[in-house]
Amino acid sequence: MFQFESVFVYIYFMFSSRKRLDKAYKEAKIIKFDDASKFILFSDCHRGDNSFADDFANNRNIYFHALKYYYSEGFEYAELGDGDELWENLSFNSIFDAHKNVYMLLKLFHEQKRLHMIWGNHDMVYRDQKYVKKHLATYFDPKEEKDVELLKDIVYHEGIVLKHRETKQEIFLTHGHQADWWNYIFWRWSRFMVRILWKPLNVMGIADPTSPAKNYKELIKVERRTKKWIIENKNLITIMGHTHRPRFPDPGDIAFFNDGSCVHPRSITGIEIENGSISLIKWQIATTDDGTLKIVKVLLEGPKKLIDYKTE
Repeated sequence: MFQFESVFVYIYFMFSSRKRLDKAYKEAKIIKFDDASKFILFSDCHRGDNSFADDFANNRNIYFHALKYYYSEGFEYAELGDGDELWENLSFNSIFDAHKNVYMLLKLFHEQKRLHMIWGNHDMVYRDQKYVKKHLATYFDPKEEKDVELLKDIVYHEGIVLKHRETKQEIFLTHGHQADWWNYIFWRWSRFMVRILWKPLNVMGIADPTSPAKNYKELIKVERRTKKWIIENKNLITIMGHTHRPRFPDPGDIAFFNDGSCVHPRSITGIEIENGSISLIKWQIATTDDGTLKIVKVLLEGPKKLIDYKTE
């Protein structure tokens, strides 16, 4: 009887996005914040090896400039999954070598306890702390001819809850693939297919149909399941990535936010939390009147007061 119940629970977990989201929320790391706190949320960077299949490479200068801005302005950085592209790439080393300047900046955030990392389906190996310690704690510096610290003691989480010190309002951060059973339960199979089949086809411009970011029908299903869970949890403010589609609801609507991605054509999108408010922003390259190119931040939605989303 016990074995039957165990199998039933496993099958239920496999196909229940609600159960997976419940687990991510209940086990989430709690971070206290107040109206003086500042957070920038990015996801789906998909940092690769700077090959033709590296979608991040096109926007890496925009991303690096934006992250330098947030570092100098005292923001905390939360990355909501799929930061590193570990489906197309076999190891972290090639990614680090291609984008070392980014990781040196992440190291500065981490040293000041301003870096909060969530794993997604494309970097799901980071849920194994042994893997994280082995690959991210240090890197080999050829100048010093030895291993030096990188992201020492960094911990990746499935979910993070920002909890306001005064109002007790909560904001749930996670990647969002919990509502995508194929990319959560069968992520190893998806990874195999991407490495063997879709990576070479991606170079030729053919999209992976298993990705909700490139399959509109799957995207709608993922969003529908997520909204249902948010409603069941008293309209808990929930911020995700995964689908790459930015979302910014008005107060009174279903509190489902999406920060978009860092692999949009010629731009990256993210969500800022500052002064007790939330905004959807975009960083892009703009042309000035004299023909000079520069990276600028554009406000897409907000700011809206977080307290206006509180339902109890």
